[in-house]
Amino acid sequence: MSDAAPGEPSTDRPIFPEGYGIPEAADGQLSWSQVEPRLVAAKHYWLSSVRPDGTPHSVPRWGVWLDGRFWYDGAPTTRHARNAEKNPAVTLTLESGTQAVILEGTSVATRADGDLGVRLSAAFAKYADDGYAPGPDSWSGADGGGLRVITPRRVLAWFQFPTDCTRFTFAAAS
Repeated sequence: MSDAAPGEPSTDRPIFPEGYGIPEAADGQLSWSQVEPRLVAAKHYWLSSVRPDGTPHSVPRWGVWLDGRFWYDGAPTTRHARNAEKNPAVTLTLESGTQAVILEGTSVATRADGDLGVRLSAAFAKYADDGYAPGPDSWSGADGGGLRVITPRRVLAWFQFPTDCTRFTFAAAS
């Protein structure tokens, strides 16, 4: 896996059924620089994956937004990790339904050696008061310490529905 961050996303309006009041014009769309800081600042995220039988599974997760991706960890035996191993398509959302950020992407197991481990450890410091403070080497073992990373494919966001509804589309990873 490359450590290169995904590029700047393209923007357009999401498609909603008629009657939702989504403006057609691009005026009023959010910029990525308005949305990304919310992914960085959040402490609580909801991760949704799909069980092998096709039913959904949602779980609250701690994690960090770094280098244009969402990094989180947990035992490889957890339901969400086993689900992502079978089907890496996941959705990640923030807690608010009115200040919505809905990320669709793929989750893969990974490791964090060297500088990446240091930067992840610094980013996870936001949980130190909650008793979680992983060190820089926490994700460098053979199993990556249960580290997973979500690479975004699409993000839907709005802070003043329906006027600023915006869809961000990321180029496919090479």
